[in-house]
Amino acid sequence: MAYPTFKQLNLPEIDRQILQFWDEQDIFAKSVDQRPADKPFVFYEGPPSANGLPGIHHVMARTIKDIFCRFHTLKGQRVARKGGWDTHGLPVELSVEKELGITKEDIGKTISVDEYNRKCRETVMRYKDIWDDLTRKMGYWVDLEHPYITYEDSYIETVWFLLKRLYSKGLLYKGYTIQPYSPAAGTGLSSHELNMPGAYKEIRDISAVAQFKVKGEDHTYLLAWTTTPWTLPSNTALAVGANIRYVKVRTFNRYTQEPIVVILAKDRLPAYFSGAKPDMAPEDAKPGNKPYPYVEIIAEMTGAELAGMRYEQLLPYVQPEGDAFRVIIGDFVSTDDGTGIVHIAPTFGADDMKVAKENNIPALLVKDEHGKPMPLVDRRGRFVPEVTDFAGRYVKDYGQEEERPVDADIVIKLKEENKLFHSEKYLHSYPHCWRTDRPVLYYPLDSWFIRTSEHRERMFELNQQINWKPASTGEGRFGKWLENLQDWNLSRSRYWGIPLPIWRSEDGQHEKCIGSMPELQREIDKANAALGLQQTMPKELHRPYIDEIVLVADNGERMTRELDLIDVWFDSGSMPYAQWGLDYDKLAAGDEMPFKAPFDQNFPADFIAEGVDQTRGWFYTLHAIASLAYDQVSYKNVVSNGLVLDKNGQKMSKRLGNAIDPFEVLPEYGVDATRWYMISNSDPWDNLRFNIEGVAEVRRKLFGTLYNTYSFFALYANIDQWTWNENQVSPVAERPEIDRWIMSKINSLVQEVDGYFADYEPTKACRAIDNFVDDHLSNWYVRLCRRRFWKGEMNADKQAAYETLFECLVVTAQLMSPVAPFFSDWLFRNLTQEVSASDSRFAHESVHLSFMPKAQQGVINPALEQRMDYAQRIASLVLSIRKKDMLRVRQPLQKILLPVLNEDFAQQVEAVKPLILAEVNVKDIEYLTDDDGSFLKKRIKPNFKTLGRRLGKHMKAAAQAISALSQQDIATIEQTGRYTLEVDGNSYELTLEDFEITAEDIPGWKVASDGQLTVALDLTLTDSLRAEGMARELVNRIQNIRKNRDFAVTDRITIQLEDHPAVRPAVTEFGDYIKAEVLADELTLVAKIDDGKGEKLELPDEVVVQVRVEPA
Repeated sequence: MAYPTFKQLNLPEIDRQILQFWDEQDIFAKSVDQRPADKPFVFYEGPPSANGLPGIHHVMARTIKDIFCRFHTLKGQRVARKGGWDTHGLPVELSVEKELGITKEDIGKTISVDEYNRKCRETVMRYKDIWDDLTRKMGYWVDLEHPYITYEDSYIETVWFLLKRLYSKGLLYKGYTIQPYSPAAGTGLSSHELNMPGAYKEIRDISAVAQFKVKGEDHTYLLAWTTTPWTLPSNTALAVGANIRYVKVRTFNRYTQEPIVVILAKDRLPAYFSGAKPDMAPEDAKPGNKPYPYVEIIAEMTGAELAGMRYEQLLPYVQPEGDAFRVIIGDFVSTDDGTGIVHIAPTFGADDMKVAKENNIPALLVKDEHGKPMPLVDRRGRFVPEVTDFAGRYVKDYGQEEERPVDADIVIKLKEENKLFHSEKYLHSYPHCWRTDRPVLYYPLDSWFIRTSEHRERMFELNQQINWKPASTGEGRFGKWLENLQDWNLSRSRYWGIPLPIWRSEDGQHEKCIGSMPELQREIDKANAALGLQQTMPKELHRPYIDEIVLVADNGERMTRELDLIDVWFDSGSMPYAQWGLDYDKLAAGDEMPFKAPFDQNFPADFIAEGVDQTRGWFYTLHAIASLAYDQVSYKNVVSNGLVLDKNGQKMSKRLGNAIDPFEVLPEYGVDATRWYMISNSDPWDNLRFNIEGVAEVRRKLFGTLYNTYSFFALYANIDQWTWNENQVSPVAERPEIDRWIMSKINSLVQEVDGYFADYEPTKACRAIDNFVDDHLSNWYVRLCRRRFWKGEMNADKQAAYETLFECLVVTAQLMSPVAPFFSDWLFRNLTQEVSASDSRFAHESVHLSFMPKAQQGVINPALEQRMDYAQRIASLVLSIRKKDMLRVRQPLQKILLPVLNEDFAQQVEAVKPLILAEVNVKDIEYLTDDDGSFLKKRIKPNFKTLGRRLGKHMKAAAQAISALSQQDIATIEQTGRYTLEVDGNSYELTLEDFEITAEDIPGWKVASDGQLTVALDLTLTDSLRAEGMARELVNRIQNIRKNRDFAVTDRITIQLEDHPAVRPAVTEFGDYIKAEVLADELTLVAKIDDGKGEKLELPDEVVVQVRVEPA
């Protein structure tokens, strides 16, 4: 048997068989090795972390990666894709701390750094086997045997080389600045981490307008608003705008009813006061009523006039060393909100620190346990002991249990001391740590930075060379990010990660950056000689071993390593280089890119893909490192995929119970049905609402249809013992028109799909294949050609049918293989296992070793496709009328009327007329020209979806004007696709989509439209038409009997049919037709069928007769 046959479609079983075949025959390796090394397509795998389990969104992301690697393999390119593991960073450390029941503060005390890091190393690859299992089972081809691993010394060393390259260019510097800091994680964060999706959350905080008492003036206060009352103990200045006008207002405090004079911006007066009330009494100022009256405005001045004014310390827990508590000018002050006066706490805001330095305003600091200065909040987010009323209290929600937040208690204290003017809950967007989901503080840190801001313009220019899918991400999200780029905070005060390779003298005057292990060895030898030490190379480059290494400055001073680790995003952004490691020969020769082979053939990447959350993560760090180190891009094309949500658009989570487990979905529905659903449902960059019913529909509609089409082909090809022979294939031009049409369509599809995949548009490719398989191959070609396969002996027509269907199925398998790798290989191998080894197109061990078909331009026939499109659309409209009016397709009808669309229309339809008539079971087609316009009338109304927002208040008048358009106007709109609408003195250019045009029914006829195409169907039934309809019903019932009784398709039969007035005309007029269709030698009407020897036939109009069918 040339073509295997099966009982039913079983996608999971196909997955199992094909996976076994791939493994046994090493197909992935062959798909790489069989392509020329000098024709690479370079893909970078964004490294996942194996310390968590994979989810359904990983199936989506990896499918996108796999698609384009498989496609370019089909195109004849070598696609060697190396796997990788991201092994450092917060996610690993936090999971270890949770598992061990410790906090960061315990490391080095209750557990050594060595033990802690050893545990991190164990944990990070905990789920590697599960990840590898999913990778294999979902058909994602990537080299799992030789992955790059970011904790390996060779990887770390290469990262050091890149850091030294940046250092040598003057791009690394150390600075004491305000940085985003995560107390929950115990480390600073970079600006790109702070801009990860979901980092900013809407929270409701307590705000306060504090009263700062002016020195030398009774009851006079400066008002400053803050949404972070916990920063008020650290206040050392108030900032005003030089040109903003301020007022002094006499009123009463709403909480104490004491008389006060307050100073605030004039433009902000309405936000707090309702108006002047000279006879205002203390009781008119009450808590909760904002705004409330004031007595009078007693003075007005500019911010410049307020500058230098001194005030009393608000919360005097710690005294400053310097000239504090005065009004200064700040160019960031505005009157958009607050009071127009900004409270300055230099330790907790970048603007605050900057303006304080410019005005010699000191910060409030205390000494830590090592005698070093620190702010009034420690690195765990708690007030220091010196803030006695709130000592040890967390300033934000870090999971602590407490009666109320510390901000509330600070506000209460201010209220009791007549230092609070107003307080209320305030909804605002606040940054959170991307890993712990806890609030971030802006905190003073001694950190190492990369000078990315100085190179933002060049990075922006280089970004223009990258093809982003979608373009809006590259131009918008990523482009805007680059335009406003800040320096990259590289430092992380953690333990498990790549150590910063910089050694400094104690006074910070001397430093060295190490760029390789040979350089480290040389420097160790130098230090040993100069300092009398006996150091050896560290056991590994991680802490604590690297911390023990002492180097020597050129002047002989000892240098110790800066204890920081580097941002883990620098790890992953270094993978284009670090995945290969350093080539010491190249390094010694001074090569600027001294990386091991095959780096030269693998940089930059042709393609990368990850989730949209990586726009300011991995996508950014790849781009930044390549730009800064080598002034070039590291990738040419990038697909940024959206989120995978549940079917209701909600984020999936175990807590909500809506998470989809890929290890349950794939074995039940099949890998390919899942992959195809994900890609065909929506563009990869759009969020996908994952609905398991959609996967089931794909399995049935696409894969079920292809399976049935293959089964049909295999059944008859095996009967006829037909196999493909490239030397005997009939020229397409000599085949029947239906063959030439489907061959034109499949070659047009090749052209279309090739273009879509090349342009990183997989959804369009999938939908084009869907449309071809369902609308053209199965529901049109195979259905119309069935009898060509099972009627008669082998002849040229039958040969052409087999050749055509075979080629369509094989090419479809090739086109769909990037998205559906298992089923496509199963289909391809079933079809081609008997193909001659000399057949360069089809003689391949696997579809994934074959080559992308090339569109045969000479076979593509647009005119033929156009007229067949008319045939399909006309048939679809007629069948829709039949369905709506419950007219069986087996019932012949007399006539279709078609309004002529253009001068070629009638000629085109005439060429496919027999096909249309046979498909819809109608006797004839007639054409209506413009002269027959009175016969068929159309209605027109506006499309409110497209016009509603655009026309606004003019919509009602426009609807009346459109509804009044003449038949000639409607015809013109259909022909030109345009119309200029004049309404209420305005002119609007409208297109065809702005209208809804329908045809009116005619007595005795039914009308349906598809765009410009309209059909009218004659519903009149004659006796002869009724008889023919009954004959077709009899054929259907007898064929079912043949099938149920397992007659062979070639078996001849005899028929006895019980006589009945409803069936008699059918047998009399159409007996020969019935016999020919069911392969009957005899068809006899009898008065009665003997009991027990007949079968009941249920026919239309509640007719029931007996029939007896026997072998001839």
